[in-house]
Amino acid sequence: MLVTRGETMQPFFVILAREGRHVVDKVRELEDLGVRYLIVCGENLNLPNVIHRVAKGKYDAINFAAQNLPKDAKVIALNDVDTRIRNIEEALHDFGRTRASLLFAKLRVKEGPQVFLNTILDRLKRRIQVTASGELMLIRRDIFEKILPLKPCKAEDTYVLFKTLEQGGRAVFCEKCYVETDRTTSAQKEEGYKRKTVAGIYQALSYTKVPFRIKLFYMLLPFVSPVLLVLGRKGFYSMKGIILGFLDFIRGDREGYWEPTYMK
Repeated sequence: MLVTRGETMQPFFVILAREGRHVVDKVRELEDLGVRYLIVCGENLNLPNVIHRVAKGKYDAINFAAQNLPKDAKVIALNDVDTRIRNIEEALHDFGRTRASLLFAKLRVKEGPQVFLNTILDRLKRRIQVTASGELMLIRRDIFEKILPLKPCKAEDTYVLFKTLEQGGRAVFCEKCYVETDRTTSAQKEEGYKRKTVAGIYQALSYTKVPFRIKLFYMLLPFVSPVLLVLGRKGFYSMKGIILGFLDFIRGDREGYWEPTYMK
């Protein structure tokens, strides 16, 4: 059973699953936490609290889930199916203590280029909220409803962040709560991940009004990304992914779905 400090309301979990893999494990985790939940899955599974939606992108799954939320759910937790949540009580405590409109948890991977790259990104998030980790996000229902429906976007997590800031909401990065997951295991596969993410972030920027320093960061990003070359191969492929993602957006990419070939 999930125990929280203070008067934080229990979240209603919305789980996003492209396919059936990991669903059973996630159900066990949620049942152990004692929370209410809904799983939107791209595969048709005969399981309680799992609804089928053809995979069109996370933005679409979130829009679809929003139509099926219980009326009394005041805090929505968006969570990826292939994650393991650690220290959720800390996230709930910080969410209530800081009166956040949106809180996103730290991402932790065990291997691959993102082990080091996420360390750099976490330091940046402490100073300026240029992106969010969508593996676990808590958002107040009133803000959630104001930003819907989400437009097609490959980086739906950062889109949610930017829309929250646009609404005057407070966003918090919680590092005591983290989610464990798997990501790219080689420098070359990281290129595809960065390409998808960066293209999506530029999509999110085009849909929203954010503080100028965030805009400035992304105006400069393609031009300063060569500094990553000091990291060797992982820096080279990360830089290449950033530049390709920016070019995808410039060329008119506004699709919200990305087939994750980088994970294969």
